[in-house]
Amino acid sequence: MSWKPNSYVITEGPHRAPARAMLKATGLTDDDLRRPIIGVANTWIEIGPCNYHLNRLAAKVKEGIRAAGGTPLEFNTVSISDGISMGAEGMKASLISREVIADSIELVARGNHFDALVCLSGCDKTNPGVMMALARLDIPGLVLYGGSIQPGKLGDRTLTIQDVFEAVGAYTSGKISAEEFAAIENHACPGPGACGGQFTANTMSTIMEVIGISPLGFNSIPATAPEKEQAAYETGRMVIDLLRAHLRPSHIFTRRAFENAITAVAASGGSTNAVLHLLALAWEVGVDLEIDDFDRISARTPLIADLKPFGRYTAAEMHAAGGIPLLVKRLLEGGYLHGDCLTVTGKTLAEAAQSAVETPGQQVIHAVDRPLKPNGGLVILHGNLAEEGCVHKIAANQVAYFRGPARVFDCEEDAMAAVTSQKIRPGDVVVIRYEGPKGGPGMREMLGVTAAIAGAGLGEQVALLTDGRFSGATRGISVGHIAPEAAVGGTIALVQDGDMITIDVEKRQLRLEVDEATLEARRKEWRPPKPRYERGVMGKYARTVSSAARGAITQ
Repeated sequence: MSWKPNSYVITEGPHRAPARAMLKATGLTDDDLRRPIIGVANTWIEIGPCNYHLNRLAAKVKEGIRAAGGTPLEFNTVSISDGISMGAEGMKASLISREVIADSIELVARGNHFDALVCLSGCDKTNPGVMMALARLDIPGLVLYGGSIQPGKLGDRTLTIQDVFEAVGAYTSGKISAEEFAAIENHACPGPGACGGQFTANTMSTIMEVIGISPLGFNSIPATAPEKEQAAYETGRMVIDLLRAHLRPSHIFTRRAFENAITAVAASGGSTNAVLHLLALAWEVGVDLEIDDFDRISARTPLIADLKPFGRYTAAEMHAAGGIPLLVKRLLEGGYLHGDCLTVTGKTLAEAAQSAVETPGQQVIHAVDRPLKPNGGLVILHGNLAEEGCVHKIAANQVAYFRGPARVFDCEEDAMAAVTSQKIRPGDVVVIRYEGPKGGPGMREMLGVTAAIAGAGLGEQVALLTDGRFSGATRGISVGHIAPEAAVGGTIALVQDGDMITIDVEKRQLRLEVDEATLEARRKEWRPPKPRYERGVMGKYARTVSSAARGAITQ
């Protein structure tokens, strides 16, 4: 195997002198160009804390690459902060950015013939985006996650961004004062790093370690911990080992590895967005994965991590307890994981997990024979309101059955206005539609609405259904990813105020209690709405995106 399996195309031979001259203009030498060229895909951005610190880590990654005999070339891609854009029109850009991230990394890597690739990611969409790019390229590569933010402190109270969103509902319903509201806002996010619970970013970080594309134990190191820089340096050295062994993502992204990833999501009470992103990643690598696989695996997996948004602890506290390696060790001991799956360390998952160290007295990660719940945190529902399926996060509530009248809204803003003006009552089923992949476009998350409901004290008294998504910080009775979506004529488009809706977890059903003749009459009257965007990236996405049940991939 050539030391430079790809980059020789642009660095070797007399006819490549123009390319070498251009590269030398950036400071590279002949010696640099004799080495393998390693791309460093950095999702650094100055907007928001999740990726804000990645330049510091990128410098360490490049040091490690050089020390191991490679030549690093760093480049950037985009990132959208969900926490900043949540509840606004800009949130529609978030899921779309996943595709742009994957596309842009793929283009730069192919265009420059990189021999291997290190990806630095730090938030909800950069994490799946970089994995999708690696899957497409299938060159030796790995991912380092930037790490979680440290928890905020307000007196004895531990805060995350979830508390700020829920404080909106508490303040507008008169449960907290303006002074307390401001104090929560000012103390929740003390510095760099991704949102601090087992929200989407940390869920995807867990997936990256368990599926094997990140070194076990590296991702869960918090963003500002001193050992994070050493992990970045070792990541740079490790990519050269991958190149020497020609160990590629296709060796790691196997069907059994995907099953491991789903198990880890279920055991940690992870975000519903994991369903969307793992389906998309599986499509990229050609692994046969269906939405109902999540229900099957979750049903057999105990919930053992006591993490926010439903639990007591943050991601930083989980790391202090033993981190993702301890979670993996527990699940291996219980026979819930395929321990023979390969990882980027060159070791199997079982071999890598032997390094796990449990902090004495920790209460974050339970033993499998003493779980928080006997089953995992996600269920997949079907029924006449979701023929292709939808996702319900049961880790975030104790309600197995809910029935109530629909309160229908055609966009998130209208629903939020109803909640904050106390127009939603106990027993209501809030339906937010035309927020799906095509209809949004971009499938906005509804954290603002769910958090306002929870903050108003209605978390287990009001259900929310949507063809959009939920944040990993969402708790309460929340059913998302309803497919087919309203914009393509799914049944959710036919729901009217007052229609009775039933959520039945045991039967895995989501039912609209309207007879078929009435629904057929409504269907004949329904007309598809005019696209909200007809040009640009938003319009292009809306025309090419698939159902949420297939991962909202673009084709």
